[in-house]
Amino acid sequence: MTEQISDESASIIAQLEQIDDSESLLEAAAACLRSRGDAHRLFDVRMLQARDRLGLPLTQPASLDNVPPEKEAAFRDAWVAAARESGGLLLDAGNLSEAWPYFRTIGEYDAIQAAIEAVPVPDAPDDRLDEIINVALYEGAHVIRGLELLLHTHGVCNTITACTQLQQQMTGSQRRQAAALLTRHLTEELESSLRADLESRGAAVGAEESLNVLLRQHGHLLTEGGYHIDVSHLHSVVGFARALTADDPELQQAIDLCDYGRRLAEPLQYPGSPPFEQYYETHRLFLTALAGEAPTQALNRFVERMEQEQDEQNRQLTAFVVLDLGQRTGQTDRALAAVAPVLGSLEDPGGFSFTTLCVEQNHLELLEETARRNDDIVGWATAKILKSRSAEADADR
Repeated sequence: MTEQISDESASIIAQLEQIDDSESLLEAAAACLRSRGDAHRLFDVRMLQARDRLGLPLTQPASLDNVPPEKEAAFRDAWVAAARESGGLLLDAGNLSEAWPYFRTIGEYDAIQAAIEAVPVPDAPDDRLDEIINVALYEGAHVIRGLELLLHTHGVCNTITACTQLQQQMTGSQRRQAAALLTRHLTEELESSLRADLESRGAAVGAEESLNVLLRQHGHLLTEGGYHIDVSHLHSVVGFARALTADDPELQQAIDLCDYGRRLAEPLQYPGSPPFEQYYETHRLFLTALAGEAPTQALNRFVERMEQEQDEQNRQLTAFVVLDLGQRTGQTDRALAAVAPVLGSLEDPGGFSFTTLCVEQNHLELLEETARRNDDIVGWATAKILKSRSAEADADR
């Protein structure tokens, strides 16, 4: 059955039929589609315009399959401009989820991120907000803002779950911002709960007293199995906090969370993976080292733990912690030498490379020695060649 054309469409097509040349026809069609807010068909018309200008076939207007190499650059430029225009039209209409694919494809995130940041946080979640959270968080348009929206509308439990799922996909900066967000939130929640407990017991509590002060003055509240926050949330957020740096004010809050956690009754202190079996004590050691408190002693503790570990997988896990802490506390030389026997043969094309790290840190002697010990011809040859080139460069200076 032939689909009937609406009166409006028939009128528009009748007007377009009066235009003879293709350039004017397509520009008029584009203007019509813009006025109707039909961003997807507008994109197709813009690509038809590009094909018409470049003398290309007009079928499958957005496809690169039938574009000759000498015209690809011009066609791609038109493609980017069209995607930017259609994406912008959708953003202006408040349709973030449909705008996102256009901006994602051309690698332009600023406009969509600005739009997501401008979204007000409602009192309760709704379908539109859930759609925006999905684009921001799970499709990667603006991860941190997505976490903020999720936290304020769906609570800390859902936010921790999302953060756990996305850890491997996040950049280092995103992990740091996520850790700061959750640390701040949990600290505020815990301080509020502690104050409420104290006030219920008739104690006078200053509104500005921090978690650190409350713990020092009222540690007795945790005797006999007492607790003031979901301990699984505490466990997760303390783990995330390893992404913080000395420049983050939330680092001290994370240390205070560890102080709270290690006061909990033993059944409430869940163990972690090596080397964080004594979860809060060991995390406190790591975090205080980041803050500048006895970093050498802390690194030595983790190195000793690595050397004592009998399980090879656990040794590697601990070695990565040693390397992370050493690099972030100005002890890269010590850490790299310590982990060489454990990580020296790891060469993951998509992940950690001991060779790459040694080259980046200019530890070619260590790379050569480790490669020889592991009978690694490739690593040994890399070190020898780079050492030779470095000597030649020094001689030319």
